Amino acid sequence: MQSYTIGQAARLLGVSPDTARRWADAGRVVTHRDESGRRLIDGKALAAFSVEIAQGGVGDEGVSYTSARNAFPGIVTEIKLGDIAAQVEIQAGPHRLVSLLTREAVEELGLEVGMQATARVKSTSVHIDRT
Repeated sequence: MQSYTIGQAARLLGVSPDTARRWADAGRVVTHRDESGRRLIDGKALAAFSVEIAQGGVGDEGVSYTSARNAFPGIVTEIKLGDIAAQVEIQAGPHRLVSLLTREAVEELGLEVGMQATARVKSTSVHIDRT
């Protein structure tokens, strides 16, 4: 079974190592120590915890309902406006997402660099690579 260090777990969860350490200290995720004394998180425990925090991240207030299940909340880092089309970049944890949409949609949403936004992905094909 693969185990992850606090730093590796933090990168996978899209949080700082301090946040992952606080979660471990609070008992939200179980750790064990290796022979050199490093705290490790079991891979299955980390997978279950990542699902738990993803499901419990936001209350019902202000939630928009959608059929797109893959949501990446983040911050708008760049907007390129053309006459008709626009390109919007969102940084969501370790993920950079780029969307092409109409200029009108960007203006209607009031998107600006630095504001929070959620990229929602709906796809018929998903590829998985083992790292």
